[in-house]
Amino acid sequence: MKIILVGASGDVGRAAFDELSARHDIITAGRTSGDVRVDLASPESIRALYAQTGPVDAVISAAGEVEFARITDMTVDKFRFGLENKALTQISLVLAGLETVREGGSFTLTSGILDRDPVLMGAGAATANGALAGFVKSAAIDLQKDRRINVVSPGLLEVSADQYGAWFPGHERVPSRRVGLAYAKCVEGAITGQVVTVD
Repeated sequence: MKIILVGASGDVGRAAFDELSARHDIITAGRTSGDVRVDLASPESIRALYAQTGPVDAVISAAGEVEFARITDMTVDKFRFGLENKALTQISLVLAGLETVREGGSFTLTSGILDRDPVLMGAGAATANGALAGFVKSAAIDLQKDRRINVVSPGLLEVSADQYGAWFPGHERVPSRRVGLAYAKCVEGAITGQVVTVD
């Protein structure tokens, strides 16, 4: 398969790349690194990405940003930041790719654990994750040409624990290998409209 992987330089993106790159042609994309540059906040940049790659069999997004703060310090703008930069950016990648992903192809997005297993200061992330879960479930019954869509929802990766572990007390660390397998399940399997959890 020919696969676009946005966010390949992050811990989650690397897990997807390591699992799939031995079997498929991966085009990595990101704001500052990768084979192709793309800014998911810019519809023009997304269109340019697809114009450069041409038709593909799958698109994976492992990119997104949210604000972390206590709810008393959250504002509508901070919630909007997460919705725009984690949920709507990935939704934009899907909408712009409808004519680029081949028949029988797939989109795989990335959310995270915080909408089902919350932590302090995680309401912004939980809101964006929940939006992505709702989107893929609904979009799956609307997609045509046998195309599929899913979202991988990983817990805290073992490789990310030094940086983020203090924010996730008591959470089980997830091996990168298991996260990579979740992306393989979405890309190489037959499921659609699913939130694939890796806890």
